[in-house]
Amino acid sequence: MKPLVQLHDVRRFRGLLFDIDDTLTTGGKLTVEAYAAMERLKHAGKIVVPITGRPAGWCDHIARMWPVDAVVGENGAFYFRYSSGKLTRRFHDDDQTRANHRSRLQAIGKRIVDQIPGSALASDQPYRETDLAIDFCEDVPPLPLETAERIAELMRGEGLTAKISSIHVNGWFGSYDKLAMTKQLFAEIFGCGPAQLQQEFVFVGDSPNDSPMFAWFDSSTGVGNVSRFAGRIETPPKYITRGAAGAGFAELAAHLLRDG
Repeated sequence: MKPLVQLHDVRRFRGLLFDIDDTLTTGGKLTVEAYAAMERLKHAGKIVVPITGRPAGWCDHIARMWPVDAVVGENGAFYFRYSSGKLTRRFHDDDQTRANHRSRLQAIGKRIVDQIPGSALASDQPYRETDLAIDFCEDVPPLPLETAERIAELMRGEGLTAKISSIHVNGWFGSYDKLAMTKQLFAEIFGCGPAQLQQEFVFVGDSPNDSPMFAWFDSSTGVGNVSRFAGRIETPPKYITRGAAGAGFAELAAHLLRDG
């Protein structure tokens, strides 16, 4: 990973895409510094889009209330966009498919929690439309990453796609991910093809579930705490900030706007 100062020609970038937990937030909190960085990007005319594993219930609020242009949630299960007083909700799966999956995910979640001492269903699980989130680090005493990997193995054994974030292990039926839905959002809403998206936008994240984004974006970036997962991310980001979490996000935003 190269230091952020080596990311040059920043005027070419049209916007910033970013993970939320431990990328935008710090210790579970959205700091003034990080929120102000989002505001500055938006006011500068940049396209600002969180790409998160957080649930539909949160993403409804984020799309409506935050200084963002849209949000991709539940690891690529949907995008929401609030514009002209209307919320657009675009899901990968139809209503009936999601309902069928939820009942199966509930049973799988119970089996996994019973097998992994100290784990729990994520506190935001009731607000999810499409996936199962097992908490290993947010509202439970932190479990080692090896335990998170064991949870992911159990999910895959149940036929789920499984990804590890900084706080949860997420599992869902289907092969979609953050990158697939991001491409769909930008094609449908912003009229932006894959080549433009890849070259003209920066993605920043911090954990293994961001690996498809790190691999695909030409200027993918990790906040400083991404080093926690050294050797556990299939494809690491190309650049890294000095600061961790929200401070690293603000550092990247300032870098992107320094010639603006």
